[in-house]
Amino acid sequence: MRHIIDFNTGWRFAKTAEVPISLPDSWEAVTLPHTWNAVDGQDGGNDYWRGTAMYCKAFPKPELEEGGRAVLEFLGAAMTTDIWVNGDHLCHHEGGYSTFRVDVTDVLQEENLLCVAVDNSANDHVYPQKADFTFYGGLYRAVNLINVPAAHFELCKDGTPGIKVTPVVDLEKKSASAIVETWQTGEGEVTFSTAGQIKTAVSESGHAQAEFIIENVRLWDGVEDPYLYTASAKLDSGDEVSVCFGCRTIGFDPEKGFLLNGRAYPLRGVSRHQDREGLGNALTLREHQEDMEIIREIGATTVRLAHYQHAQEFYDLCDENGLIAWAEIPYITQHMPNGRQNTLDQMRELVTQCYNHPSIVCWGLSNEISVSGGVTDDLMENHQLLNNLCHKLDKTRPTVMAHAFMLEQDSPLISIADMASYNLYFGWYLGELAQNDRFFDEYHTKFPDRVIGFSEYGADANPQFQSAAPEQGDYSESYQCAYHEHLLHCIEERPWLWATHVWNLFDFAADGRDEGGKHGVNQKGLVTMDRKVKKDAFYLY
Repeated sequence: MRHIIDFNTGWRFAKTAEVPISLPDSWEAVTLPHTWNAVDGQDGGNDYWRGTAMYCKAFPKPELEEGGRAVLEFLGAAMTTDIWVNGDHLCHHEGGYSTFRVDVTDVLQEENLLCVAVDNSANDHVYPQKADFTFYGGLYRAVNLINVPAAHFELCKDGTPGIKVTPVVDLEKKSASAIVETWQTGEGEVTFSTAGQIKTAVSESGHAQAEFIIENVRLWDGVEDPYLYTASAKLDSGDEVSVCFGCRTIGFDPEKGFLLNGRAYPLRGVSRHQDREGLGNALTLREHQEDMEIIREIGATTVRLAHYQHAQEFYDLCDENGLIAWAEIPYITQHMPNGRQNTLDQMRELVTQCYNHPSIVCWGLSNEISVSGGVTDDLMENHQLLNNLCHKLDKTRPTVMAHAFMLEQDSPLISIADMASYNLYFGWYLGELAQNDRFFDEYHTKFPDRVIGFSEYGADANPQFQSAAPEQGDYSESYQCAYHEHLLHCIEERPWLWATHVWNLFDFAADGRDEGGKHGVNQKGLVTMDRKVKKDAFYLY
């Protein structure tokens, strides 16, 4: 049997890179999730600190079946992580937003010391390194100890869930074929079940699969009916995994925009950063649920989860609430020649861990990557490799990039991904509001066969700033309203935009900012960072 042990209490924390030989009682006692940047860089907070910190926890040897394994699971550690158990270095992981696991069985003693060094300092190869948001540090998502029998489903490779479901829907026949795959240790028989059916398959080279035909299939149909099926797989050892999945078809048309289950389904929504005032990025399920409630309240049909892999709990909420999601990696703003492997690693983890979510309809390769340094041959090759990797891992979803407004419309970079979207800020950072309309009309006329979307647009607003005569750049809530009123008309008149995303639903931490009466906060949100004030523009939507 599989046993999952909550490992979120009993930790000691210090800003040091030294690995202790025993649990340091003098260090700060913390409970996970935890970040040392919860208030750094924001009004009233300390100076923004980036560096290496250590988390330590003592634990007794878990009870294992004969031949069983003990695996530590980290759901999110920012940004680079090293793990020691009883002084043995077991793992080095680069990337602050994905799940990773490490088998600790062979170094366990009766009493054990787990030490985790987490580093969010600047470097030249782990993304992100340059962007308009705060790069938090810490064990900001949960940690678990997973005990499994000798024969068990795969845990360590790319943080896999161990089970993968690929549904193919026939709308005319109202049926679906669902291929369920698993990866496991050793050979043997796997028992699969879904939609009231049970099948068995023999594992070959650690892989097994079964195909299920679902008649009278109930579709995952967006916010109207986000119906989910459950698939499970079990080994003779008792190890079992399960996953929710949805049956739906998706399409992208240069004239009709996004298609869900064969019909035009306008994607009009918001973007989300995962942090919150006073908590940083150390959120619990409660905060994720509250964010989803606000997304549903505003009436969105889509959410762009920027600019990195979000918590699995939030992708689950997207599945359950019928929100169409854009998922992406933090390949942003500045291309680093030494960071190619890291982009591929983060993309492989994103697709592997998020493949089963019906809410996700595209994989984002990068965001505004040409801003710092332009379009180089190395950048182009990096994107081609990422695009190829996505299609190798997932033949069911297209790729997309979010481009900065200054990238030329005929840039060869745009044609690498299957689709494109633009981040335009005419009427805020520069130019006038009508330039947004003209930009898209010009693009659609020049490239009528391309699928194009509006991935970011917004204007900063401090609710304390009001004006009877609002002007561009005044940070007033009044101007933000006028800005979004224009953009709403712009979008409504262009139904061929495959998706539109307000930047941003919530104010978020941006350590480099000091403007509009706030320090360390990007105020483009329609809701304040503490989620307590919905700005006037929220009610336009």
